[in-house]
Amino acid sequence: MTEILPIPPAVPDADAQEAVAGVDAVLAARALREGDRIAGLIAAAELDTVGSPRKLPMDLWPDADPELVAEVWSRALVVGVRAGRFMSAPRFYRDKLASLQGRLAEAGYRAMGKAAEPAVVAAYRSPEWHPVDVEDEREH
Repeated sequence: MTEILPIPPAVPDADAQEAVAGVDAVLAARALREGDRIAGLIAAAELDTVGSPRKLPMDLWPDADPELVAEVWSRALVVGVRAGRFMSAPRFYRDKLASLQGRLAEAGYRAMGKAAEPAVVAAYRSPEWHPVDVEDEREH
């Protein structure tokens, strides 16, 4: 469950408030733009995973409770995105993956812990690149 943080007190200085409002507007616009991009990626991935536009109605699960389908959809999306993050850069999540694998096993979820083991092994086998090992052709 997401923790709701308290809203910080208002910035007393008018110039500081204006600066905060400017940053707020730019970052909010970026978030909205990226939200549209993410929605587009989800739509494309949805088609990619079913294989054909004519199969898209299957994702509505018309014979199931719509509220349950929505809950499962939301949870699956969060899990899928997190798994994708782990998969895209496993070397950054070595300790986290090992901890999660151990916690599963310790809590009695032995099959899940065993299933997570290859991901942990792969994460520890991922090479560590140092910036001087790879030249970046882009200049900033």
